[in-house]
Amino acid sequence: MNIKKSFIAVKKKFTSYSKHNPHRSFHRTLARDDIRSLKLPGYFAFTVYVWKILWTNRKIFISLAFVYAVLTALLVGIASQDTYSMLRETLNTTGGDFLSGSWGEIGKASLLFLTAMTGGLSQSLSDVQQIYTGLITLLTWLTSIWLLRNILAGHKVKLRDGLYSSGSPILSTFIVALLLLVQLLPLALALIGYAAASATGLLAGGVEAMLFWFSAGLLSVLSLYWITSTFFALVIVTLPGMYPFQAIKTAGDLVIGRRIKILLRLLWMMASIIITWAIIMIPMILLDAWLKSIWPAISWLPTIPIILLALGALTIVWASSYIYLLYRKVVANDSDSD
Repeated sequence: MNIKKSFIAVKKKFTSYSKHNPHRSFHRTLARDDIRSLKLPGYFAFTVYVWKILWTNRKIFISLAFVYAVLTALLVGIASQDTYSMLRETLNTTGGDFLSGSWGEIGKASLLFLTAMTGGLSQSLSDVQQIYTGLITLLTWLTSIWLLRNILAGHKVKLRDGLYSSGSPILSTFIVALLLLVQLLPLALALIGYAAASATGLLAGGVEAMLFWFSAGLLSVLSLYWITSTFFALVIVTLPGMYPFQAIKTAGDLVIGRRIKILLRLLWMMASIIITWAIIMIPMILLDAWLKSIWPAISWLPTIPIILLALGALTIVWASSYIYLLYRKVVANDSDSD
């Protein structure tokens, strides 16, 4: 009897899942079968929409970024000024004619920017520092979502309220974040494989290189496919009374039939962050080098590490807000279509 009830319950769940999921394994999905529409503002229009909300409430969100930066500086540390200065000197002495002149200076600044973006200026973090980094990031994520949820509901909020009230789902959020890290493992394997293949000359050409890029591409696509819904799960899990696996299931149902559209929005967010960093960091690196060349007494000043810390804090707030507002747009689209 219990077996029959279990079978009926599983069948009902499968039927309910099939009704709103137009895709079937190993079958081509026709356009007429993909009935889950998703109407969102354009890429630029939505980005401007996010900026307007953050700018309107800039005092509270800049304060949140400041809190993140201070906690990170005190508990984790900032990028190494010695490493940056050493790398700068190495480029100056080994660049030769290739990195000379105005364009050469821009090239050096670009190389320093890429090194900073990939964490080349940061020292190895201890286990305790890594835990602090995770906790500070989760706190900033939860506070950003709590503030936006209440601001859009018309409530007048303070940063203090967000910091004190947003931390209740931190354990549930941590569990979903762990799932996100697991889903990124295929991408990490692809990156490790790329480093190993580059060192051994495997990417010089031939069938081996083709097979590597094909495998690396599949691993990267797999991670991107998984994390698309998990980002929404990180938002859903902050709802009162929501459990981690319930949030993961709800997020999966939300993106079914439109995962590619949502993934493109997330990739646009990442691209806009990289472009913004380049627009800010490359001129600042050039300015820093010029000022310290005419005033050597300030060579000790960690200008670039401080700017990196500030940009990192603002990026966390921006990305959290972008993903939350994208989630709200998707939910509003479903409500309008019902």
